[in-house]
Amino acid sequence: ICSPLEHADLFAATVGGLGLTGIIEWAEIQLMPIRSSRIDSLTVRFDSLDEFFALSRDLDSKHEYSAAWIDCLSTAGRGVLVVGNHAADGPLEVEESARLQVPITPRWSLINALTLRALNEAYWRSHSAGRRERRVGYGSVLFPLDSILNWNRVYGRKGFQQYQCVIPERTAEAALRELLAATAKAGQGSCLAVLKRCGDIASPGLLSFPMLGSSLALDFPQSPSLEKTLFPRLDAIVREAGGRLYPAKDAHMSGANFRKAYPAWEKIEALRDPALNSRFWQRVTR
Repeated sequence: ICSPLEHADLFAATVGGLGLTGIIEWAEIQLMPIRSSRIDSLTVRFDSLDEFFALSRDLDSKHEYSAAWIDCLSTAGRGVLVVGNHAADGPLEVEESARLQVPITPRWSLINALTLRALNEAYWRSHSAGRRERRVGYGSVLFPLDSILNWNRVYGRKGFQQYQCVIPERTAEAALRELLAATAKAGQGSCLAVLKRCGDIASPGLLSFPMLGSSLALDFPQSPSLEKTLFPRLDAIVREAGGRLYPAKDAHMSGANFRKAYPAWEKIEALRDPALNSRFWQRVTR
């Protein structure tokens, strides 16, 4: 039995521990009580990173949920911020499953320099200027991608890689500008670019990803140039800014970068179940 009070070291290692400390037979989790499955949302279009940070500082503390789509081909950093709180009244029910789906997996990715620019422009213009308040279902705020089944098929048979990093508060604005500029220059942008600001509540997990700062997630069609050119450049920006990548989604992080960003990895190794290992763990700890 592990908890913050009982076997606390193993609890801290297991929370965010990438499944290496053993099999979790059961877990007791306290959920937040809600009165309605509807969410009172506020959508705001912004024209730059400066505007995003100003909006985030004003709105994040007033809302339970906050996330932004960002046009990664725009060096200014234009995007759309969505924040929301659970409604005080209304229906309390599970929403219907998505009806739209991508029926086939094309041979090549449908996301390329031409379509990406058009998709980003269309999404940007689909949100009018000013603030828009609506009461919506929880899915559109918390799980927007679930509205289209098998959406990942648009990346073709080779699939995609997600690059997600978090940058400390003190260096976030400058580093994010560099990350977006490098992505735009490479011409390998993402139509699913998500920008979030993380709060100051520290996770007990030894390998937990969030920190006080900003997280950027980018999806790229699989290509040899990612590992050869783009990702090393993004890695350098993240490293110099004191940030780190998300281990649970990573497929390329170097061992040196991982060990620097997650110095508690040796505690995980000491508590790792000898019967459990992973290709990721072997790659980043050897």
